[in-house]
Amino acid sequence: MHGTTRGGRGQDHGGDTQAWNAQVQEQKMREAAEKTREEAFAAEIKQNDKITCILEGRERRDRKSLCRAINDFQQTFQKPETRREFDLSDPQALKKALPAGISDDGENAVIGMHKFMGEDLKFRERKKFQQEQNREWSLQQQQEWEKARADHKMAEDLYTQARLQADEVALHLQKLQLATQKAVNAAVKEFNKNQAMESAKRKRQEKKQEQEDNLYEISTLLHRDPFSESPEQMSGSLGPCHVIPSCWRGMTQEQLQEARLTQKQQIQEKQRLQEEEHQRNMDWDQRRTQRARATLLQERQQQRLQRDLRRALDSSNLCLAKEQSLQKKHNEEVYKNQPTGDYFAQFNTRSR
Repeated sequence: MHGTTRGGRGQDHGGDTQAWNAQVQEQKMREAAEKTREEAFAAEIKQNDKITCILEGRERRDRKSLCRAINDFQQTFQKPETRREFDLSDPQALKKALPAGISDDGENAVIGMHKFMGEDLKFRERKKFQQEQNREWSLQQQQEWEKARADHKMAEDLYTQARLQADEVALHLQKLQLATQKAVNAAVKEFNKNQAMESAKRKRQEKKQEQEDNLYEISTLLHRDPFSESPEQMSGSLGPCHVIPSCWRGMTQEQLQEARLTQKQQIQEKQRLQEEEHQRNMDWDQRRTQRARATLLQERQQQRLQRDLRRALDSSNLCLAKEQSLQKKHNEEVYKNQPTGDYFAQFNTRSR
């Protein structure tokens, strides 16, 4: 039923090519959107891994610092010589004890008489001194315990503050990534919507043109004279472009010129469409370049934020190191007078 030489149907194959190109373009858009989404997911996973490594490294350093501080404290303030019961298990007790025949004050109780078994001439003074020493040790332990609790609380506060800062940085980076992803999705959605509208409009126009051509051919077959060869009846009432195949006996010079002009116009139209396609490709390449530049800027911003976070952590560690150094110097000044061997030698000098 369709005419094969009508000028109005001369772009059927061109329309199919445009539809194929549109489908190919839509497929490319979907692949680009999927690739962008996968890259965003990969960047998010990479960022989360970096933050996790930073936090784990900070936790390991804090644990090592705490163990080192405990060892230093034990080696400095919890030596065996400073224990309360060291005089009972001192391996040098016999060497430090006074010789037989010498009393606690260095003189014999009776001239020429040795020390009696169980005699303790300074029991009250030693007991009073031991009570005073126990009280001093108790106060010292209480002060050290309070100081250790304060240091531990300060370290926990600093660690909590660093964790909160890291969480804020991670949340800010996640928000930036979500905003970028939303912008990309909106652009892709808008492009797909425009392509779908153009495709639907083109299909409606083609269907309308096809219906008009069919109606014209039916009307021509019903009203024409099959034995007439007149050009007017051959052309039909809709113009010279709608030719009846059964009545056609060749083209006139005007029709040939018009066909050549139509071909030339079609060639120009095809060139224009190719230029528009090339321009669209250039625009898409430019958008892709801009998106890549935006992604690069975002990565650089993430790196700057990570450097700031690392600097903040280094500054916090430096402050902690300075405070520990000052505390160590203070302890060295406060506890520099350690008990000597003579102090412990005055205890357990005889059997009770």
